[in-house]
Amino acid sequence: MGLQPDRPQDVTAAPADEAGAPLPEGKLPAALLERLVLPRTGVQRREVVLAAAPGEDAAALDLGGDLCVAASDPITGAGHHAGWLAVHVNCNDVAATGAEPVAVLLTILLPPGSPPAVLEDIMAGAHAAAREVGCQIAGGHTEVTPGLAQPLVVATALGRTPAARLVPSGGARPGDVLLLTKWAGLEGTAILAADCREALARRGVPEAVLDAAAELGRWLSIVPEARVAAGRGARAMHDVTEGGVLGATWEMVTAARQALGQAVGCVIEAAAIPVRDETRAICAAAGVDPLRLIGSGALLVAAPPETAAALQAAWAEAGIPAAAIGRITGDGILRLIDAGGHETELEPPGTDALWVARTRLA
Repeated sequence: MGLQPDRPQDVTAAPADEAGAPLPEGKLPAALLERLVLPRTGVQRREVVLAAAPGEDAAALDLGGDLCVAASDPITGAGHHAGWLAVHVNCNDVAATGAEPVAVLLTILLPPGSPPAVLEDIMAGAHAAAREVGCQIAGGHTEVTPGLAQPLVVATALGRTPAARLVPSGGARPGDVLLLTKWAGLEGTAILAADCREALARRGVPEAVLDAAAELGRWLSIVPEARVAAGRGARAMHDVTEGGVLGATWEMVTAARQALGQAVGCVIEAAAIPVRDETRAICAAAGVDPLRLIGSGALLVAAPPETAAALQAAWAEAGIPAAAIGRITGDGILRLIDAGGHETELEPPGTDALWVARTRLA
């Protein structure tokens, strides 16, 4: 093991018209990621076998023996259950590579004046999530930080997997079936129901629907279905997060295109994407698309047709709903067929519908 020769990178300054423009809220757009972030990743090391790239949510390190898989994300869009979400969201990213989550490092930044009960609530949620996944909170950092308006929780999850079981986001191949577990917009539905309850009620969403929506967080972990998929020949897996199901699909296809170095596309049937009634009601009230709503809890999987059928059967036996929502193609075009049969080209993920909904419900 050791260093690869350092290679100069083409790092250019921002165009004059973009230099002073503020960054958009939510997930960084793909074009900015590729221009501002990915060219600046230090020295390339041989130990890094899965590195930062569009569509990849985790890194994998070969340190001898099993691979060490790591993923890190903050919780910024939720006012409730931040500790619980932080553990699950990051363990999901690790599990989506086929790895088993082992440990979590948790950083908690609290605004001045926060009572101890706030920290206790965050840690209680993180502890519960870690027990659900079967991992340990092994370290981190906690402090009171001036300038914050609300708590900020950042987690890093660490997992392990044999090299032969590593499943990258970019492993899809033309002819593969695209499968989605559970439903679109799960995480966003639960967040909006918890944080914007009064505004949604004023817009006519029944209390019973809001109660049911707030409980959807119990489906947030994709670790169970990822374990099944990794052991049964899935070629690619991607956790559905910001940008929703459509954003995750665009990222998976883009990752496959870069991995293969050739044209890769897809055909997605919007009508085949499962959406719960609670999600439809809340998204209708907020005027947003459930297919572009942050959706942790759903796993996007690409697999050959015969493997896809076996996966659906195995998930059904485990009580995990899943649906075939499209296929991977070799023509380089990302097609979205709407419920009326009209075809449009799938666009890169922009600002997540969660942020749009929050603004409209404020």
